[in-house]
Amino acid sequence: MSFLLNIDVPDVGKATTFYTEAFGLTVGRRFGADFVELLGWPAPVYLLTKQAGTVGAGGDRRRYERHWTPVHIDVVVGDVDAALARALGAGAILEVPPRDTPYGRIAMLADPFGHGFCLLAFSAQGYDALLGDS
Repeated sequence: MSFLLNIDVPDVGKATTFYTEAFGLTVGRRFGADFVELLGWPAPVYLLTKQAGTVGAGGDRRRYERHWTPVHIDVVVGDVDAALARALGAGAILEVPPRDTPYGRIAMLADPFGHGFCLLAFSAQGYDALLGDS
């Protein structure tokens, strides 16, 4: 199995600029004016233009102000502070400043389209640090 990541956005041009500048992704293919493939992560990212107010799923309408979703992206980086500066420079919104945890360093942000994401640099133990002595 494999997976890919689809991200609905109201403006694929602005989203392409954000994701390439914030994360160093590159444009793979363009499928017309409203559908772009980005490469550079372990899975391809597809940006899809979907206008605000259109039905997404279960009757829920798309909205691009900050919204909660049970699924978000954790972008694993080598240096959270450097990645944060790059993401903020591209237009990300900082929600929780970087903090150290037993499993690493993490910052919580949103993209310009309301989608939440985290920047995460794992410690040597990573999530195993949460297991304790069990």
